[in-house]
Amino acid sequence: MAQNKVNFGIKNVHYALATEGENGALTYGAPERLPGAVSLNLDPKGTQSDFYADDRNYYTTSTNSGYDGTVTMANLTEEFRTDVLGDVLEDGILTENANAKPKTVALLFEFDGDVKATRHALYNVTLARPGLSGETKTESAEPGTQELTFVAAPDINGVVKRSTTSQTTPEVYDAWYTTVFTKVAVG
Repeated sequence: MAQNKVNFGIKNVHYALATEGENGALTYGAPERLPGAVSLNLDPKGTQSDFYADDRNYYTTSTNSGYDGTVTMANLTEEFRTDVLGDVLEDGILTENANAKPKTVALLFEFDGDVKATRHALYNVTLARPGLSGETKTESAEPGTQELTFVAAPDINGVVKRSTTSQTTPEVYDAWYTTVFTKVAVG
């Protein structure tokens, strides 16, 4: 199968709650759909260090500490707010508590391509609560959005992110949003 030349759009955002085992390894529950994806941005996190010898850059090393990211959604579901952010829904009222601890998740999503959509999974993701804003309606009503910042850190095996390719089997590709793809990292 041919490779994508370009990627565009974002859709099929899902989250899967993580559970940490005794050895620190994360396992993930069933992915839950989070509708209304507007945008997603990832900025690499890590450092690059240069070592100079013989009057030149003799050796360069870099670290991969994952990503700092933002995901903008049309609106967050009550399930996401309670499952992930720790809000409490009681008597029809959604309550944010300062003592709530956000849950670690896998974040799944895809970008369309000119050949086939590329599916991605970020592991060991911690999301921060969103801000809240609104604007008055004018001649046209523009929907508001909610932006979440997050950190996707390496897991105990060093895995940060996985993506499908032109060589991904149909079984893995088709099951991407059914179970979180996990496999011990190579290297």
